[in-house]
Amino acid sequence: MSAAPRMSWCRLRALCIKESYQIVRDPSSILVAFIMPVVLLFVMGYAVNMDSAHVRIGLLQQDSGLPAQRFAQALMGSSAFEVHPGTSQPELMTQLLRGELRGVVVIRSDFSSQYLRGQGVQAVQVLVDGAEPNTASFVSSYVEGVWAQWQAGMAQGTLQQTGLAPVDVRLRAWFNPSTVSRNYLVPGSIAVVMTIIGALLTSLVVAREWERGTMEGLLATPVTRGELLLSKVLPYYLLGMIAMLLCLAASVWIMGVPFRGSVLVLAGMSTLFLGCALGLGLFLSTTMRNQFNAAQAALTSAFLPALMLSGLVYEIPSMPKALQWFTRIIPARYFANSLQTIFQAGTVSSLLWENAFYLTLLSLFWLGMTARKTRRTLD
Repeated sequence: MSAAPRMSWCRLRALCIKESYQIVRDPSSILVAFIMPVVLLFVMGYAVNMDSAHVRIGLLQQDSGLPAQRFAQALMGSSAFEVHPGTSQPELMTQLLRGELRGVVVIRSDFSSQYLRGQGVQAVQVLVDGAEPNTASFVSSYVEGVWAQWQAGMAQGTLQQTGLAPVDVRLRAWFNPSTVSRNYLVPGSIAVVMTIIGALLTSLVVAREWERGTMEGLLATPVTRGELLLSKVLPYYLLGMIAMLLCLAASVWIMGVPFRGSVLVLAGMSTLFLGCALGLGLFLSTTMRNQFNAAQAALTSAFLPALMLSGLVYEIPSMPKALQWFTRIIPARYFANSLQTIFQAGTVSSLLWENAFYLTLLSLFWLGMTARKTRRTLD
């Protein structure tokens, strides 16, 4: 019985060159690798906007006292609201039902008298459209914020009259001082982009070999299983790293997203994540041997979980407990969190080491499953 062939770097180099030629000659690979990442980044950065600013609300002022006038001026002076005064509550409620307003603030007729008696909270009514829970929560929270600022201003005026020193409250937002959602969405969306490149593209490479009949020719040669797998991984790894550089350049230089971390750390985390994505895509391609089925499986098992369960769109702590545990096997969860940390906070070793540990485990799992599934036989 002849011994198993040893790995040859010459054969591996030739296979990598062959795979690179296939990538260059396939227009869809170039489109997915270089055009789609930039387009997706622009969509996530500009079209998807979670900043709730200039929300249209109605204001019904039934009290003409000085405290009521000052509170109405505080609402109108807030940059979060676009205030439209109304003359009657039915009129404003009709606009709220039509979607023309996102909320209605009613300053009742006894506002000034209750405030002077220390019962001002009961004199303000906030009506919001619960059809959009996020916007409704935003309106109610910001009205409470305006109310707290107005109370602080009124209390400061009272203290100045009595000669007491007022309390100086200064708010500071860490890591994302501008509180722009783009600075949070764009780094996280890079994880989705890398998932597309890693899983979707590699889900086609082995299946394409079987469909075109070239796999039989490869199996008839002394190519080892390791050479076959590495020839499929290395070109797409290089493609993924180039796409990461494109995403980094577009994020920082075009979209203005701050980058506070290390490029080397970013490259290391990207390498670990690409191990997961490439391993999953190759596993699906090796198992199914059909491009259409493999692409559909990659879309279902990689892209959609990366978008929905990575914490990019929906916060993981707000999910049901079962889904929270399920997200632990989603590589994009750790990669998106790492990217947001590197971009906004810098190199936070304690957090990045934990994410790197889980990404390493998942990479070894998927690459190991692919190696186990790959056989040099036709059955």
